Amino acid sequence: MEALILGLLLFLGTHSIGLVARPWRNHMVNRLGETPWKLLYTAVSLVGFILIIWGYGQARTDPLWLWHSPVWTRHLAALLTLPAFILVVAAYVPGNRLKARVGHPMVLGTKFWAIAHLISNGTLADLLLFGGFLVWAVSAFILLRRRDRVDGTVPVVGGLSRDIITWVVGLLAWAVFAFYLHGLLIGVRPFG
Repeated sequence: MEALILGLLLFLGTHSIGLVARPWRNHMVNRLGETPWKLLYTAVSLVGFILIIWGYGQARTDPLWLWHSPVWTRHLAALLTLPAFILVVAAYVPGNRLKARVGHPMVLGTKFWAIAHLISNGTLADLLLFGGFLVWAVSAFILLRRRDRVDGTVPVVGGLSRDIITWVVGLLAWAVFAFYLHGLLIGVRPFG
């Protein structure tokens, strides 16, 4: 469990620096240079990510159950991850209306993903992992939207093709993951 907690602190901590310590982050970029800062940021994030995977895997071998969710919650979770996939894709397709509307679709997608998994999983490790990401995503979304208002950020909207790409790629990615990759990588098949 310690590896999971340390991984969450490293991963979510690095992803919070620009939100809660923007002047310090800018100072470090100026001091180190942009490329070394990005390499350091990436290295710490990667170590955190690996510790999360390893720690969560270890915790699954001897789970401490806090609650037992009914089987139908797996199906609900699978459906709730559909908007998460579409939102994550929206973060990478420039000029789509979904990104223009929500501002930070990756963070909103993380909220959907975390809520979906909290509904269907009931161990202490699940609460730490998905609850940690949910708390981070809610906080990050609020701070980022506030920063956008202060900075006067104006969303850019492209043509309809960008919206179609966002939705089609998001739906396809969700289907591949829900029906195949989740079982292969995680060991749980959302749709049996």
